[in-house]
Amino acid sequence: MMTKTQNTNWPAERVAEARAIMADVVHHSDHLIRIACNVLVQHGETAQEREDARILLVVVDARQPIRNAPHCDRDMRGVR
Repeated sequence: MMTKTQNTNWPAERVAEARAIMADVVHHSDHLIRIACNVLVQHGETAQEREDARILLVVVDARQPIRNAPHCDRDMRGVR
């Protein structure tokens, strides 16, 4: 039976990965950026890092279409 080795550096590794994603947001999906933002909001070292992550999270969320909006026709008028 194999025993699983406990890695005590996992939080630091996740924060490092989140920072790498934030440094190169153009090449990552919105989903991955959201995860990175959430990690840094909770575990960022400085208040500025946590605030920057919160702001980027708002920006990424704002880019998503509204899921419950009424369906629009080709003339961009809502269905009545």
